Amino acid sequence: MRIKIKFSSLILACILFSLTVNAQSKSDLIYGIANGEELKLDLSIPNGTGPFPVCILVHGGSFVTGDKQKQVKPLFEPLNNAGYAWVSINYRLAPLHKYPGSVEDVETSIRWVKQHASEYHFDPNRIVLIGESAGGYLVSIVGTRNKVETRVAAVVSFYGASDLVDRLESSKGNINKIYADYFGITEYTPAAKKLLIEASPVTYVRPGLPPFLLLHGDEDARVPYKQSVIFYEKLKANNVPTEFITIKGGGHGMGGWAKLGSDFSTQVLMWLNKTIKP
Repeated sequence: MRIKIKFSSLILACILFSLTVNAQSKSDLIYGIANGEELKLDLSIPNGTGPFPVCILVHGGSFVTGDKQKQVKPLFEPLNNAGYAWVSINYRLAPLHKYPGSVEDVETSIRWVKQHASEYHFDPNRIVLIGESAGGYLVSIVGTRNKVETRVAAVVSFYGASDLVDRLESSKGNINKIYADYFGITEYTPAAKKLLIEASPVTYVRPGLPPFLLLHGDEDARVPYKQSVIFYEKLKANNVPTEFITIKGGGHGMGGWAKLGSDFSTQVLMWLNKTIKP
């Protein structure tokens, strides 16, 4: 009997130890190299043995600025508390690196997560793309292209552009800095329109895509609320599982939504829990 007690105690100690050592965070891991530039990410893994659903977080910043520890930071704690692993990435920025450089970087990060799933206890079948602003656009286009090697389980877009032609034409052809810096467009020509169609997430919407969750403030002065309305309607018309959360009075940036009393992070987690169940 004494031997059994000792053996049981040893087993319990091993379990407790495994639960402890699996909680970890790492910074500035290199997930790829593109045009001589190191692509880096930070990650956080919860307590437990996994495998954990993992969220790839993609920051905003008009494609020219932003950082993996800034714009998406409001999501870190809610995901940690809910038992999700997360990976927050940097990507190549404009104007030095134009489209489709950052799109390719997001795809590279997905491949990295899948390749390192065993090492970090990720569930490769429950990868979620989450992006805000420019990052919302990036996760949307990667999610709609839905390539075999970079396919994910779900996509969450915070106020991301979806129809670049509509956005430009709605502004009466006024080419802002984003179009020039990121897409290399300084004049709205037929060739420019062709490029914008090719670069728009709505272009690739079709049945069979992963589920999408869209969030947008209806007073967004930077990325028009209409962009998410267009995207939502196109996704629904193609029978893609989609939900759309409107933040009443919300402007551009989730950081300001807390002042409105929004529980958007709770709503996102509820959607994730029901969408990517094991």
